Amino acid sequence: MHISEGILSGQILGIGASITLAGTFIGLKDLKFEDYPKVSLLSSAFFVASLIHIPIGPTSTHLVLNGLVGIILGWKSFPSILLALFLQAILFQFGGLTSLGVNTANMAIPAVISYYLFRPFLKKNYFFSGFLSGFFSIIFSCFLVAFSLYFTEKYFINLAKTIFIAHIPVSIVEGIITGFILTFLNKTKKEIIWGEK
Repeated sequence: MHISEGILSGQILGIGASITLAGTFIGLKDLKFEDYPKVSLLSSAFFVASLIHIPIGPTSTHLVLNGLVGIILGWKSFPSILLALFLQAILFQFGGLTSLGVNTANMAIPAVISYYLFRPFLKKNYFFSGFLSGFFSIIFSCFLVAFSLYFTEKYFINLAKTIFIAHIPVSIVEGIITGFILTFLNKTKKEIIWGEK
């Protein structure tokens, strides 16, 4: 789901960079020293999940785990995802530096929304809340990627539809994986989800 260099208009790049700057500022303001290991762990999970991808035009399909990042980190998802995407851009040329703001916003906005939508129900059912978080985050990220492409050039509409359709099975898999991870963490390492007691 990385959007490559040279695809998006300057206006979309500017909007994406502004949103990412604001979100990262809020996330860093909320970041405490004891959060560093958790943020680093989730940033690494996001980084690794996104490494294996199938190209679709100027973007790609792959696992993302932004729902998992979001439901645990909230606003701290912005710096976590920004760091992972930055490393992917400079190490593997996935996405790019000019599109880094848009790519981060496309992944982090659904992550933060998932935090507010699904975290309140986490203790009632870890798997179901995780599934919804993973599923929603991919679907909404696809919508934002499609939106970014469409408002750059109208002829990207067919590509935007392809991206959306290609990620429907990914969103289901992502939901299942997120549900299982949260259920496992609840049984083995609750402090990753809820912080130090």
